[in-house]
Amino acid sequence: MSVLVVGMSYQSAPVSLLERLSMEHGIQNHACGKLVAADSLSEAMIISTCNRLEVYSVTNSFHTGVQDVVRVLQESSGVPEEELRGYLYVRYADAAAEHLMNVTSGLDSMVLGEQQIIGQVRAAYQHAADQGTVGPRLHALAQAALHAGKRVHAETDIDEAGASMVSFSFDRALELLGTHSLEGQRVLILGAGAMASLAATHAGRLGASLVIANRTRERAQRLADHAAEAGVQAEVVDFASRATVLSSVDVAVSATGAQGFTLTPADMPTSELMLIDLSLPRDIDDDCAHLPGKQLVNIERLSEQITAADRGDTPHAQAQQIVTFELEAYSSAQRVRDVAPAVSALRQHAADLVACEVARLEQKHPELDDAQRADVQRALRRVVDKLLHEPTVRAKELAASSGTVSHETALQQLFGLEVDSTIAEGVALPATDLPTTVG
Repeated sequence: MSVLVVGMSYQSAPVSLLERLSMEHGIQNHACGKLVAADSLSEAMIISTCNRLEVYSVTNSFHTGVQDVVRVLQESSGVPEEELRGYLYVRYADAAAEHLMNVTSGLDSMVLGEQQIIGQVRAAYQHAADQGTVGPRLHALAQAALHAGKRVHAETDIDEAGASMVSFSFDRALELLGTHSLEGQRVLILGAGAMASLAATHAGRLGASLVIANRTRERAQRLADHAAEAGVQAEVVDFASRATVLSSVDVAVSATGAQGFTLTPADMPTSELMLIDLSLPRDIDDDCAHLPGKQLVNIERLSEQITAADRGDTPHAQAQQIVTFELEAYSSAQRVRDVAPAVSALRQHAADLVACEVARLEQKHPELDDAQRADVQRALRRVVDKLLHEPTVRAKELAASSGTVSHETALQQLFGLEVDSTIAEGVALPATDLPTTVG
């Protein structure tokens, strides 16, 4: 039995598809019920946000489990299975645990380090637990992931990483423009999510006026209203009209997380234009930068540069170290938990053997009194306990460290035996050193 994750996020699917898969609590209840009703699945939890839809389950069969999850997603959303499979990703066992820890820590978010996701994961877990679809494995994973997320936010500056990336992108753009501010310039903001909001705030602080476009005009208007409250001039245009305003702006920032490009070479005006792409996957076609008067700052490349120069002391690197540590602790505990039934079965088998031998002794020697029989039984139990103590301890230690034993050393490893290593030791010699047959 292992944890299985089947899902999609802003990194793998268009926003329009994520919206179709979005599940309110009633639909989640129904979907979780159908999941645990499948023969291959025993536990289920669903995380549904504007940027991701992920199903966490416990399965006894990888392939059948994936099929059952995809079937329930198709039935719950009405999205054809063929379309779903084109955007879904799958994580299994330790990879599934690592994924949830990264998600909960904000390392997989559109805005790196954002804190909202930890509350969303906690709510998804609590909701599934209240419904009764969370068992011991998902409980252990959720608690470990939430603990990792708390450590990441408490022990690093990851909360500021998203804003820092936006700031870094604008700094690079200003460097290319040869200026230190955007005073008197107009900036087009595509998107109205967290990253777009950070970009709008930063552009406003640099002295720019804003033009905001989003697929949902109401969200763009809310962002413009917030900017106006901060004293920044802002107007809203329809998302479909975004290309028509490019000739009247100095900088265009895209942070939509769309599956396709929001700006292409065909959209580019003849005037000079600075482009800033804050999306992963990319929003702006790289070919735009090849046109005269166009420059492009790409957050994907900036992230790669930062990672390449990472000395291990950045918030992102520190967060990854915490996740690695917590993942190993979780995986170790799970391996010990998995070996426990076998250890219990071994001890029960030994206890049954003792009882059987005591019964045989009583039949063969009925003259023994109760005290004598009790002495024999205690002696047999002490021998069994001493024989089993070392292998049960070693088995848990090996499970905790993900250790393995070869068939040659299994008895030595499990029983802690010291064996003369020279006995039956193999020898390797060149063929010329082998003895020849006489005669």
